[in-house]
Amino acid sequence: MTEQLIIFDTTLRDGEQALQASLTAKEKLQIALAIERLGVDIIEAGFPVSSPGDLESVRLIGQHVKNSRIAGLSRAVDGDIDAVHEALKDAVAGSFRIHTFIATSDIHVENKLRMDINQVIDMATRAVKRARNYTDDVEFSCEDAGRTPIDNLCRTVEAAITAGATTINIPDTVGYTIPSEFGAIIEQLFNRVPNIDKAIISVHCHDDLGLSVANSIAAVQAGARQIECTVNGIGERAGNCSLEEVAMIMRTRKDLLNLPTNIITKEIHRTSQLVANLCNMPIQSNKAVVGSNAFSHSSGIHQDGVLKSQNTYEIMTPESVGIKTNNLNLTSRSGRHVIKHRMAELGYDEAEYNLENLYQSFLRLADKKGQVFDYDLEALSLFNNLSEQDDYYEMTGLNVLSGTEKISTATVTLQCGDNEVTEAAIGNGPINSICRCISRITGFDIEIKDFKVASTSTGMDALGQVSIVATYEGRTFHGMGLATDIILSSARAMVHVANEVRRSNQVAEHKQQSQSVDKSAV
Repeated sequence: MTEQLIIFDTTLRDGEQALQASLTAKEKLQIALAIERLGVDIIEAGFPVSSPGDLESVRLIGQHVKNSRIAGLSRAVDGDIDAVHEALKDAVAGSFRIHTFIATSDIHVENKLRMDINQVIDMATRAVKRARNYTDDVEFSCEDAGRTPIDNLCRTVEAAITAGATTINIPDTVGYTIPSEFGAIIEQLFNRVPNIDKAIISVHCHDDLGLSVANSIAAVQAGARQIECTVNGIGERAGNCSLEEVAMIMRTRKDLLNLPTNIITKEIHRTSQLVANLCNMPIQSNKAVVGSNAFSHSSGIHQDGVLKSQNTYEIMTPESVGIKTNNLNLTSRSGRHVIKHRMAELGYDEAEYNLENLYQSFLRLADKKGQVFDYDLEALSLFNNLSEQDDYYEMTGLNVLSGTEKISTATVTLQCGDNEVTEAAIGNGPINSICRCISRITGFDIEIKDFKVASTSTGMDALGQVSIVATYEGRTFHGMGLATDIILSSARAMVHVANEVRRSNQVAEHKQQSQSVDKSAV
């Protein structure tokens, strides 16, 4: 039995089945190369018989990936097996895997296949033997093994190994089992199948009940030595066992599991982002390991602990998965210690501000806007009582003309302190026109980097929230606007950014004046 855990990635096969639109061959190759760089042992590149395009994609991947073994999926059917060979016979790695399968549970055998278990075992045996004519690396899967009677499962596994299968996969195809149950299935196979030592036992668990990773780890503890998984856990229905979670469990709990993998964990974040973007499947913020909140801390108690010793609330470092650093969110739950820490990071000495006054002002602002950013903190330290009344720019008028056959025009009126200023501009759309107006009035050449619209309620009169991320002179600013009119929400978000830029400039000017005074004193 190998004392290393083999990672079998099926992002490009099972993972792609969950996508609304198929990936192009170029996109599949891009993902395959990233997964290879991640250190995956085996990449299941696709299901060649399913379409000519999929066969060519598998062929392309086989011709470019050198360090991971490429596998192709086939049913226990001659034509499927031949198609995998056709796709991978010229694989640059010099060897490839044929992964063939057939269902073994009573539900599938009787209702889907309309066979009995003896016929299924016969098909499995013939499929494995045919695959062995093409390669020495044959994997056989008992589809829906989690719901297969144990006697039938043992018989099928023994027959497949006798026929020449070198890897036996035990899938929890519908995510039905619980960890103790699934681990017991693997344990019984080791106890009851006489030739079990002739093959590596693999598991492929789905996440219908949120147990795919837990079931996979239970199987490893029972003797399995290959886990089939996908980047970000994408896949049929609720998805598959998550590759990044498995990799970090094996690394973080090596004291308990003691099974190394070849995964280069610092590549996890980059690979995760690539898959999310190309597959158009955003990662939920609270997703383990790769979610945007995975290394974020908002509670004051947690922030204090992490600042004193990172491992108080982080069992793995963000750097270990390729993220530069953790994130201490400034919210109303933050404490004085994190404010002091953030001010020091911004270059402020304790003598330059009153921590208690700053903290109280911070809390008032945090209650109002939810999250406070660095530029807010700097402005608070200088002006101490930041409120809506402190906004220098206030929009008092907005008119927009836009349509399919018209050039978009906007007229914006801003109250700028004691003066009211109106500007008009044309643009390639209503948002662009408004942005140009505001830039002309304020003198700030603001560039929008991210623009998001979300509904905060339902119905025709729903409030639309616009959130933007913009840059000005190398610094990043956040703005938010809310209204039933999305155009108005957008304008308010831009005015919000303009006020933040102005405050940031005032802070910079104050710093410059202070430095000039210090130099003259010397």
